[in-house]
Formats: sequence, structure tokens, C-alpha cells
Amino acid sequence: MTKYVFVTGGVTSSLGKGIIAASLAKLLQSRGLSVTIQKFDPYLNVDPGTLNPYEHGECYVTDDGAETDLDLGHYERFLNTPTSQANNVTTGRIYQTVIEKERRGDYLGKTVQVIPHVTDEIKRRIQLLGNSGDYDIIITELGGTVGDIESLPYLESLRQLRWELGTDNCITVHLTLIPYLAAAKELKTKPTQHSVKELLQTGIQPDILVVRTEHPIDDAIRRKLALFCNVEKSCIVEALDVKTIYDVPLLMLKEGLDATVISKLRIPDRRNPDLRRWKDFLGRLKNSTHEVTIGLVGKYNELQDAYKSIYEAFIHAGAVNECQVKVVPIHSEQLEGNAQEVHQFLERFDGILVAPGFGERGIEGKIEAVRYVREQGIPFFGICLGMQCAVVEFSRNVAGIDGATSSEVDEFSDFAVIDLMDEQKNIVTKGGTMRLGAYACELVPGSYTARAYGTTTISERHRHRYEFNNAYLEQLREAGLTIAGTNPETGLVEVIELKDHPYFVGVQYHPELKSTVESPHPLFVSFVAAAMRKKVRSPSAN
Repeated sequence: MTKYVFVTGGVTSSLGKGIIAASLAKLLQSRGLSVTIQKFDPYLNVDPGTLNPYEHGECYVTDDGAETDLDLGHYERFLNTPTSQANNVTTGRIYQTVIEKERRGDYLGKTVQVIPHVTDEIKRRIQLLGNSGDYDIIITELGGTVGDIESLPYLESLRQLRWELGTDNCITVHLTLIPYLAAAKELKTKPTQHSVKELLQTGIQPDILVVRTEHPIDDAIRRKLALFCNVEKSCIVEALDVKTIYDVPLLMLKEGLDATVISKLRIPDRRNPDLRRWKDFLGRLKNSTHEVTIGLVGKYNELQDAYKSIYEAFIHAGAVNECQVKVVPIHSEQLEGNAQEVHQFLERFDGILVAPGFGERGIEGKIEAVRYVREQGIPFFGICLGMQCAVVEFSRNVAGIDGATSSEVDEFSDFAVIDLMDEQKNIVTKGGTMRLGAYACELVPGSYTARAYGTTTISERHRHRYEFNNAYLEQLREAGLTIAGTNPETGLVEVIELKDHPYFVGVQYHPELKSTVESPHPLFVSFVAAAMRKKVRSPSAN
């Protein structure tokens, strides 16, 4: 029978439920157990696809085209296994399903209520992956904090599941905060006590307490928490702040979180955790012998989580190259001034990545950045909108197409080298209507990209509405643009390169979404290597 672990949070948001869930999953996986993680978010959006990156961070996309919470990125990066639409559910999707059933008459005229109809749908969704028979353990992260009104249906569903499945098959890990009061020079347990009390009021007794803290907790604090929270002292887990999230699995191993979960769920302990590859990654990460500085030109740099997967992909690629990658965010609107000032600003970087985004704001700044790196021979990597900006820049300044632009910026342009896909032109609704999920791509043998992948047939994830306009394909190719990758079914351009450039690659897809600790993305690995070569050639620039 599949076992279930629920991770809840209290006191404050952003404590790291996703990282704790991913770390626990990694430890259980390293013991030979089959594990997956799912996220249940309490907001009413059907999915995060229409949420502002400033408010919610990046929208993560799975192979099957689901627009999901960014925590699914952590799950994949830690476990090195893909997630799917079933791994992320929102209240909006729950209510949408319940209302559709009511409209069809599935409830036989009954009054539709939160209990049992909404909670039954939540329980059904929670157990979907478990019923597949593919997993020994399902870890479910419940978004929000205990006490939020919107979280109540999920906590009630959890209470019912614990009763239905039994405590040997369903446990709760509660993550809270123990703040340090500098004036009093002591750690305070009261917020955690109140958080557990709030959870108890919903009928749920936490089995394991994970406490975030800046300073180590002593035995007296553990005994106090055990007494007032009704949790065994051995089930109180310290979660100290660490320099990198990739330290957390080893910290949880030291605290015995995985062993405690296995004991609570009465799972035969199959073997000791095998974390050799993880430790090798950490060793390379922390003992890097090189350093490069990459400029990340984007539109949402005020919130680092808006480009979370890109930052993490650089960490993975840096470890492979034994190189510390310092990523400096650059707001694209900063680059829309005097060209000479822009060049002086960018010359200190070993490489420039132009990031994804939507809308016309900051586009000209991205195009100016592309022009600089193309002319100066600086390694360039463009992702989605970044690739589209590279096509526009090349069209204007090399191919001589005056007025070249994207129809996302000017829908009435006669020179839209980037244009809305035909199947997108009659779409009115925004949610879930882009080109989403994994699509095949055929690479040109011998191209930068094919050499990086080590193959000519790949599959990558997409999230966009606008594409390279094939009406300009031959004209741009004759001007020197290399079309290094295309979709085999549609002929849409997926990858562009410049042949006589140290490193100039633009991709229509999102390679950062498939980079993991154990499988760093080859394009990020090759881009970092190119930046290292550039630094060796011109060390005085830094």
C-alpha cells in the first residue's frame, strides 16, 4: 500500500516547505524507495499560468504541458525525475471540477457543500498518484500556512485521510519557525506552540516537527517543544539556515528525518542512503577553482524567484565545470539608453543570458544587449524571448530588414520576423492556451547545440505564443544566421546560432526547466564553459 506524508507550515510563509519536502524525498529515494511529491495550493487560480512573476515567482512547466508552482522545479531538481499535471493542484481546479460535476447532475440533486463534496475531490486528487501503483511514498506539500481561511478544506481533507488510511500509512510533518530575539539573546518557541495549537484545532496532531532556526536548538528547547506540542522529542527536527538549499538533504539526514518517517510509517528499512553523487556535486560546488560573472538581462529581476530555474541551472552547470557562477541581474530597461553607456555597463561580464518574458516592456534593452555581445564576441545565450530578441537584432543590423520586430511589440508591423503562431490568432482566453510542454527538436549535426547535447534528437519544454516567422527564414539564413534546430513536425525554428562567434545560441524552448543536480543541462554547461574561455582570453576585463 502507498504511504502518505503531508508537509504543512505555520507561523509564516516562505519557510521552505518545498525544500524540506524535496530533501525528505531525496533521502527516501536514496534508500531505494519510489517517491514523488505533489503540491496543493490554496489560491483560486486554476493554475499559476496567469499569475504575475513578481507575485508568485516563475511558472514551472512539465512535460505534459501543465503550468505549475515553482516548487515542482525543486522536486525535479532534487529527485531527477519528471513531474506531471497530477503533481500540482489548486483550489481553483478543485472547485472547477466540483462545479462541473454539479452542472452535469453527478450529485443527484444534493446540496453541494465544502464537506463532503470539496473535501472528497481533494482526497481523490491526493490519492491519484498513489493509486497508480508506481510509488511507495507520496509526499504532499500543502501550500499556505495553518490558520489561513483558504487552507481549511485541505486540512479537513488531511484529517479525514488520516482517519481513513490509519496512522501507519499517513503522517504529518509540520514546519514552523523558532525566531531569535537579538535583544533578549534567546530563541522563542511560542510561535511554534501557537502554530501547533492552530493545527490541533483542525483535528490534526503533527507526528514530526521541523523547526527553522538561525541558531542551534538545545535539549531544553527540544523538551519544551515536546511537552507543549505533544510531539516525541526524537521527532523534533532542527532545520538550520544553510548557504545553499542543496545542503538541506544532508542536514535532514544528520537530524534523522528520513529514519523517523520510515519508523512512523513502519516501512522495512531497505538500505542506508546512497548519496555519493549528491556529495560529489556538493564537493564540486563548494570547492570550485574558477569563477565567471554572467549578466542576466531580464524584466522581472526584482524577484529572484521569477528566474528560479535559471539560477539553479547555473549552479548545476557551475559544479560540472568546477566554476563559481556569479549571476548579476540586469533590468532590461536599464539598457535602453545611450549605446556607449550600455557597452561600458556590459563589458565586465564573461557572458550574457537574455531571459524569457512577455510583453513589450524592456524589449529594446534586450535587443541592445544582444547587439553588444554579437559585435564584441561575448558568449551569448538567449532563452525564449531572449532568442526572439536575437532574431530581431540580427534582422535589423545584419540582414538589413529595417523595422524588423516582433508582433508581440507591434501587431501591425509589416516586418514581424517573430510572429504569433497561426493556431494562436483566434484564441481569446489566456490560461493554459500557449504552446506548452515537451516538443521534439532535430538539431543540425556539428552545431554548437548538437555538440553540447551529444545527439541530434532532443525533447524540450515550451511556454510561448510567438515563433520565428519562417517567411524570413531563407533571407536570414543567407545573411549568416544558422538555423541549428527545428521541430520535425511543424518546421518551426527552435535553435539559432552564429557560426563565427565564440558562443552565440538562442533557443525557443526553456532548457532551464530540465536541469537537475544529477543531470545538469548541457546548454548551461557549455555556456559556462564558453564564459570561462572568454575570461581566460581577456582577464583584465574583470
